[in-house]
Amino acid sequence: MKQKVIAIVGPTAVGKTNLSIEVAKKFNGEIISGDSMQVYRGMDIGTAKIKKEEMQGIPHHMINIKDPHESFSVADFQYYVQKYIKEISERNHIPIIVGGSGLYIQSVLYDYHFSKEKRDDALTKSLEAEMNKYGIEPLYDRLKQIDPTQAEKIHPNNYRRVIRALEVYEKTGLTMTAYQSQQQEEMPYDSMLIGLEMERSLLYERINLRIDEMIRAGLLEEVRQLINCGYENASSMKAIGYKELIPYIKGEASLETSVELLKRNSRRYAKRQYTWFKNKMDVHWYHVTPLTVSEKVNEILHDLAGFLKS
Repeated sequence: MKQKVIAIVGPTAVGKTNLSIEVAKKFNGEIISGDSMQVYRGMDIGTAKIKKEEMQGIPHHMINIKDPHESFSVADFQYYVQKYIKEISERNHIPIIVGGSGLYIQSVLYDYHFSKEKRDDALTKSLEAEMNKYGIEPLYDRLKQIDPTQAEKIHPNNYRRVIRALEVYEKTGLTMTAYQSQQQEEMPYDSMLIGLEMERSLLYERINLRIDEMIRAGLLEEVRQLINCGYENASSMKAIGYKELIPYIKGEASLETSVELLKRNSRRYAKRQYTWFKNKMDVHWYHVTPLTVSEKVNEILHDLAGFLKS
């Protein structure tokens, strides 16, 4: 029989963390972060990383395992998470993946087989030099022509993935979309995906309030400390929550402008998260409001009890 795995997904600020604690307590679970940025040490406030006192004694994995300058790919995420699923299962506990990084979670549940094509350093440097001279836009436009489906999945600011997709195509003649179409559709795990959704205006209000709270909690100092440690140009600092505040810290923008940009980018990211999970994965969706959270948690626990017994 396949190993049972629970995944709790949805956009930022919708309430995944609180639900995951209740699920873990009820079913003797251990939580695996499904957030691609929470792996980085020192990036706590901007990634909404769970605090130790909020864990309520529940083991959490995939948090604080990399320094901000270290690379961390989807393939790396898959390797670590599948390893943790095996270890947690051997302890007779239930693995619970929690997060909003759709491609990363999908790579685990669908067991993506990533290209073993080695990096071509000369080609990579050539593409990076082109980006440094002309910006990412010409490279991204080239990717849209070669592989529009893949381009739709990659944000233009994620230059590493843009360059990697172009590099694979130029070396092999095979687009990333063509490669991914060969992936197996059968999940290696017996998984149930729980999705939380919320009325859009209410979710956006929660996102705005969360960011105000992050600022009060010291996000600016967190970003300043990362810059002081020499991480300003690290790829991790291109993440939402960090890139927007660097101009303010460097005296190039006002705080109001930077915070408003952060809120806008976070709302747009939430919309992309919805789109990904609704179009790419088989998710059981639960609509929540502040008044129905308790009721929905009980409904979800009931449904998961049935899944785990099956």
